[in-house]
Amino acid sequence: MNSYGDSSSPRGRAQIPGQHGDPGGDARGGGWSAAQEGTAPAGRASVAPRAAGAGRASVGGSASVPQRGAPASGSASAAVPPRGGSAAGSASVGSASVGRAGPGRASVPVSPAPAAGRAAGAGRASVPVPPAASGSAGRATVGTAAVGAAPAGRASVGSAAVGGVSGRATARASVSPAPGGPGGPGGPTGPGRRARGAGDPAGAARAKKRKRMNLLIASFAVFIMLAGLGVVGFTYYSTNVVLPEEVPLPLSTSVYASDGKTLVARLGNENRTFVTIDQIPEHVQHAVAAAEDRNFYKHSGVDYKGIARAAWNNVSGGDKQGASTITQQYARNAIENLKDDTYARKVKEAIFASKLNEKYTKPQIMQHYLNVIYFGRGAYGIEAAAQTYFRKPAIKLTVAEGAVLASLIKQPVPSTTHKGYDPAVNPVQAKERWEYVIGGMVEEGWLNAAERPTAYPEVPAPAKNGNGFGVASPRGNVVNYVRQEMEKWGLCSDSGAPGKPTCVDELRTGGYKITTTINAKMQTALEKAAQPDRKGSVLYGQPKNLMAAVVSIEPKSGKVLAYYGGDSGADFDYAGKNVDSNGDIVGGHPPGSSFKVYTLAAAIDAGISVKSLWDATPFKPKGSDTEIGNANRGAGVCGKSCTLHESTVRSYNVPFYWVTDKIGAAKVVDMAKRAGVTTMWTVDPRQEYDLVKTPAEKIAPSKFDNWTGFGKYPVTVLDHANGLATLANDGKYNKAYFVSKVEKQNKATGKWMKVPGTGAKLNPQQRIKKEVAEEVTAVLKEIPEKNNAGLDGRDAAGKTGTWEHAGTPRNAHAWMVGYDDNLATAVWVGSRDSRKPTIVDKNKKDIGGSGFPAELWKRYMDDALKGEKKSELPNVTGIGDDKAGNGEEPPPPPPPSGPPNCGPLELFCPPGGGNNGGGNNGGGNPPGGPTAPTNPTNPTEPRPGGGGGLLPTSTPRIRD
Repeated sequence: MNSYGDSSSPRGRAQIPGQHGDPGGDARGGGWSAAQEGTAPAGRASVAPRAAGAGRASVGGSASVPQRGAPASGSASAAVPPRGGSAAGSASVGSASVGRAGPGRASVPVSPAPAAGRAAGAGRASVPVPPAASGSAGRATVGTAAVGAAPAGRASVGSAAVGGVSGRATARASVSPAPGGPGGPGGPTGPGRRARGAGDPAGAARAKKRKRMNLLIASFAVFIMLAGLGVVGFTYYSTNVVLPEEVPLPLSTSVYASDGKTLVARLGNENRTFVTIDQIPEHVQHAVAAAEDRNFYKHSGVDYKGIARAAWNNVSGGDKQGASTITQQYARNAIENLKDDTYARKVKEAIFASKLNEKYTKPQIMQHYLNVIYFGRGAYGIEAAAQTYFRKPAIKLTVAEGAVLASLIKQPVPSTTHKGYDPAVNPVQAKERWEYVIGGMVEEGWLNAAERPTAYPEVPAPAKNGNGFGVASPRGNVVNYVRQEMEKWGLCSDSGAPGKPTCVDELRTGGYKITTTINAKMQTALEKAAQPDRKGSVLYGQPKNLMAAVVSIEPKSGKVLAYYGGDSGADFDYAGKNVDSNGDIVGGHPPGSSFKVYTLAAAIDAGISVKSLWDATPFKPKGSDTEIGNANRGAGVCGKSCTLHESTVRSYNVPFYWVTDKIGAAKVVDMAKRAGVTTMWTVDPRQEYDLVKTPAEKIAPSKFDNWTGFGKYPVTVLDHANGLATLANDGKYNKAYFVSKVEKQNKATGKWMKVPGTGAKLNPQQRIKKEVAEEVTAVLKEIPEKNNAGLDGRDAAGKTGTWEHAGTPRNAHAWMVGYDDNLATAVWVGSRDSRKPTIVDKNKKDIGGSGFPAELWKRYMDDALKGEKKSELPNVTGIGDDKAGNGEEPPPPPPPSGPPNCGPLELFCPPGGGNNGGGNNGGGNPPGGPTAPTNPTNPTEPRPGGGGGLLPTSTPRIRD
């Protein structure tokens, strides 16, 4: 039974009879309800309408009317009967102040409203109430009653203050709808329609405004929801899943050999070597899954529970979380536009991951992930990480080592809040993380508990100079020349030009594809022959201080086809220029007799014939304590009558001193410059001079004296090779270069486009007369065979050279240089240990130009020239003045002491008989030509005292 019919309820219902004494009863057919006077603390009155079908008003709440002589407590109800069948509106019962009296109930009749209702509502009525004990009579005010078209009205009864007792009563009246239909007084168009709220027009306006606003908000919410669904749907269907194989290294630069396929170096901030899944041990894959995504093999690429958990944590102010699976991490690392940390990115990342999961198998996704993820120490990808941390390929990693690398992924480098998990930086937490990974492998069943490693593996400390990514290889020095050529084209600047990035940064972040001139086949052949520590090389097994440097150039174009200056482009380049710790340019080596090729060319260019005679007698120049000799060979076999031709082939020094003295050292320096030598160094003090910018007359003989003629002053291997290429090209100079093409990817189309203003621009220049170059070549072609360097079935020109260490009889620099029409190559052998500058072989014998340098030159040239057309080199013509020398005519040969013994009947005499028939004057060596050259197994090259040529004592560094 509800409380409204329960007499004991504090909200018991009271029935009020109608106006003419008829029983009231509510519209639901209820009869009288007994309520003892003074016992009900609250009551409710139902107001029966005057006519049948009229509305009912029930006034909720109560006003307390105290009995005479009793404390005031209770409530008052008011019934509002409509007049004569008109629709009952709403009535507002005002407040009543009642004197002190006992609890009781009061029925307040209200005069019926007019049949048509009042637009402004009913008036007010004051109802007297019996006074309370205090003698103060209360007063009840009945508020306005609005009678309108609403199906139900409302009445509110204000508060009543009862004498002596503070109380508040509120009442509510409900009015049943009146008859009459839509057009009647109670209908939507009837006169009563305006009655609701007519007393508060501002409230009605606010209500309408609220309604419109709610409608707008609801519409907008629906629009946003539909739009969001549309965006997600569009994003899903429009997201193009780039094949992992097509994803380039982010903002990296790839440098290729001339074939466009063989990689010379990969540059950027990511040291990475791609490997396939079969090159990654399964236990390494499982370790990574245990560390980063233990549900990797179960979910569809996205962990939705993890995303919800991370989203709540982010919204609620917790630490920002990603909830990214391995697939999502791969997407973020592989795709450039997924780098930012926004929710829009996460949506796209999740879509991308889902599509990847649909397209690829789990092993494929794991392969791609392990090739792009960062492991710290500059290593991107599992292969680079294995090499960086354990100095072994990934395929050879142990379970413990694989777990170390997996534990690094979460945070490989320190941040402001965490030291990271590199064991060299944070060993305690690195081991804790490792144990977590191992434990996960066991929990997931990927590792047998009995095979669980217990000892943390030893991890080598990081290399002091980094991993040399990009240039830490024999081909790395090529990159340094690539950088120089890019600066020349204006793509970058190493000199701090405003508005230009540094060349190092541009190469690492510019995303270029660079094709060099390097011939992959020749480069490989050169490295096999030249690397000292490579098994089978010329210097393998020899003293550890020995070092080789080799440069090979195509004469007809200037392309550098092969280059070896050491095993790392991050270290000293023994074939080119370097900058030491003081900022000085260093790197040249004294060329010794190999520099005579330029002195010979300068002499011929000055009109001196190779048949001219020169004095080879050792002597001390005026004002010098150092004797110039011929490497302890005295005056040689020709003494004061050595031709320039013979002096070149036998490598006598004294004649070349006199040649230089005759034509001037400036002409020798200038000839070297014309051939392609750009830089020379003085010895004491060691100072670099740019021949391109400085006229030869300003620095010779003041800086470069007559000793220049036989190779005292250092040059680079690259310059020397360029000079030889000019002679090989009949005197036509092509500047040596390394870059054929520079391309950059068009992000819109994905195509590689040539960068404007880059690439080779050939500008051949006839710097040396053709007949001069040919005469030099004709003399030099006799030398390789005489120095154990003859090529297999080919003509080739060449020259050896050796220079001793200052103040000692020991050699410090040995050369073999030479060429044919196809290739010009310069080879230097010296020491890579400045504390041990002399060069001797394992048998403690001096190394000269015809030793290891000649052997290396021959081996490389034979390999490099396979399949190339054979050259036909010219013969000596003897052009020029054959009387220009300071030598003496050789004495005539002594006459025979008697007639030859021809035997009986002179049957054994030569045809023609007598002395004139032997050909002594007409046959044999040409006048002034070389005589019976020796072929020593290791001929001694000139060692003039005071030569110098020390390697830099300070550790040099490459120019950045």
